[in-house]
Amino acid sequence: MVKARKYVVKKYFEGVPKRSDYELVEYELPPLKVGEVLVKTEWISVDPYLRAYHRVHQLPYDQFAYQVGIVEESKDPKHPVGTRIVSHEGWRDYAVLNMGKDASDNILDVKYKLPDLKGMSPSIGIGTVGMPGISGYFALLDVCQPKAGETVVVTGAAGAVGSVVGQIAKIKGCKVVGFAGSDDKVKWLEKELGFDKAFNYKTADIQKELKAAAPNGVDCYFDNVGGEMSSIIIGQMNKRGRVVVCGSISSYNEDPAQLPKATILQPSILGNELMIQGFHVMSWFDRWPEAIEQMITWIKKGQLKPTEHVTVGFDKLFDAFVGMLAGENFGKAVVKV
Repeated sequence: MVKARKYVVKKYFEGVPKRSDYELVEYELPPLKVGEVLVKTEWISVDPYLRAYHRVHQLPYDQFAYQVGIVEESKDPKHPVGTRIVSHEGWRDYAVLNMGKDASDNILDVKYKLPDLKGMSPSIGIGTVGMPGISGYFALLDVCQPKAGETVVVTGAAGAVGSVVGQIAKIKGCKVVGFAGSDDKVKWLEKELGFDKAFNYKTADIQKELKAAAPNGVDCYFDNVGGEMSSIIIGQMNKRGRVVVCGSISSYNEDPAQLPKATILQPSILGNELMIQGFHVMSWFDRWPEAIEQMITWIKKGQLKPTEHVTVGFDKLFDAFVGMLAGENFGKAVVKV
């Protein structure tokens, strides 16, 4: 019997998640059945959606999240010992998987063999070439459909998704303006990732700075944040501009019954014939390999930088999660188990 540990959510989050909302449970895994593999976790992802979607589950529930693990024991000839697997098994140090069962469009069912990363760290399989990067790829290219010379604005620009979006927009020949939460992140976006302009939304006059940075208006807006900042950006969009809503980080820790108010969007939407579309990455699940292959190519060519914010230790998962929600990470927040 293999002894395993997992984090169980025993209380719904109120505001910022608390350590007392969790319980660390030790348990024994059953012997493997034919077709199953025992996976030892190597890397775990912490993302804003862990906060956003927690109330869709009945208490108590195992904390979901993407992870990369290595097969230690196998009764599946297609996945021998040493195979690395991406799954949605969450905050646990061991998992038993049946890879023969097809994944569905349910995010909780996702599991697949880690692609060949050409010698790069397995951790980017849950980052730049995992769900966050894939989200940025399809939401920008399929929904916003930016054209060379257009202006793309990204909020949450220094996060796991936003940092990839800005770089892809530059690859496609666009002018890119980003908003992030610190002066250090602003410098990083401009100096390291090649954003044309970036601003600290906490200190900048957003309306004034955006007009100066994008005097000809905004063509594509990649919204990770929501709130009043989004209303201001949408108010400066060009005729038939495109907006993709990939997240609403500004409201995740708020009371759902008392969400903050923002300026109404209808005058801008109507006046400029804007297209606004919500995005869920699972709707593109059958095309994930396409995005993964392209982004690996861009990384190897030096066109895309897969930046990570690494926390070490299974016991540090909660700290990494709360730190990510507070904006401590540059790029993708991951935990090395």
